[in-house]
Amino acid sequence: MERERTRKRPRLAWDVAPPTVPEPQLALPVPGDEGIERKHASPPRRDDDREGHYVFNLGENLTPRYKILGKMGEGTFGRVLECWDRQSREYVAVKVVRSIRKYRDAAMLEVDVLQHLAKNDRGNSRCVQIRNWFDYRNHICIVFEKLGPSLFDFLKRNKYCPFPVDLVREFGRQLLESVAYMHELRLIHTDLKPENILLVSSEYVKLPSYKRVSSDETQFRCLPKSSAIKLIDFGSTAYDNQNHSSIVSTRHYRAPEIILGLGWSYPCDLWSVGCILIELCTGEALFQTHENLEHLAMMERVLGPIPEPMIRRSNKGAEKYFKRGSRLRWPEGAISRESINAVKKLGHLKCENSTSISINPPQLKYKPNQVGNANLLCVEVCENEQAKAFREGNEFSIEITSVCFDWTTNLSHSDFE
Repeated sequence: MERERTRKRPRLAWDVAPPTVPEPQLALPVPGDEGIERKHASPPRRDDDREGHYVFNLGENLTPRYKILGKMGEGTFGRVLECWDRQSREYVAVKVVRSIRKYRDAAMLEVDVLQHLAKNDRGNSRCVQIRNWFDYRNHICIVFEKLGPSLFDFLKRNKYCPFPVDLVREFGRQLLESVAYMHELRLIHTDLKPENILLVSSEYVKLPSYKRVSSDETQFRCLPKSSAIKLIDFGSTAYDNQNHSSIVSTRHYRAPEIILGLGWSYPCDLWSVGCILIELCTGEALFQTHENLEHLAMMERVLGPIPEPMIRRSNKGAEKYFKRGSRLRWPEGAISRESINAVKKLGHLKCENSTSISINPPQLKYKPNQVGNANLLCVEVCENEQAKAFREGNEFSIEITSVCFDWTTNLSHSDFE
């Protein structure tokens, strides 16, 4: 009997980076704030832990301005602390970066991007904005407004029950607005994923699910009260005119041109957006893999054969994935029977209320002069009948009808001028 394929993707805790809002949400003072000034002094110096994380105790101060209330999450970068801001009198999230050179350098690059986004913000970008930053005992600390959980955390707490299609449509509209805003500023996020999209509010409602555990028992699920989201984590964001590293994006949301070594640009963000929207509709990542050949095989299962011009221009490291004649070395190159079966399962997905998400054969409109940008992902989701497109302009048109990927893109720098 074939064992069930488990969810492969390793997940990290929140990388919380909430934005500035016109009127900060005020909160009741933390008991003990008032009174003697010495209570606001920083604690005695202590060594960091072996991984370079800042060591703290609850109730201590992170500079006299911020009082530590708890830990919200942890990642490779460091930790996110919930703090009370005595100056603005509100709860905030403080990203405390590890005291290691590469993480400090990355944090300063993120600060630069955040300040650039804030400087040009039109008030509706839906990208988070920096509130403050400082260097404290060799730790870069970035202060953000406290927000709700990430879309992935919400899915996880909901036992991976997918979001309603109408809600996914609204998430998609906001996400595309954020991406469009970044691209107008010549910025490429490169790490779009459900973990990096936060709900503005933590409030939710509990509703009966369409699934029933038994004839007498109803299963419940939670839905957010507000659909407002914010895009976070700009630690991997790149300017379009700077030197690009060869590998970017979390595996499950990585575009084909990155795997093939063709270089990448704005379209890699659009590919990630498409993968995210499908995951929100189904509750599971579309491409659950950690291996390049299997990943390409999954893409071909969904999109059809990879265009020959892309294969011819791929780097030498990717040549091993193909036979002569530009055919993918699959399934003979598979590492296991489980891998072959995982690829076979793709092509027909189910979303909420057993609604089918069909993945149609692609229209390969490949253009040789756009090598490296050949991955505009047009995502459409179907629920009984067609719905209107929710975003138009700058080649971001995504219609809610059925899932259709396209290897090609018409995006160029001029689209953002």
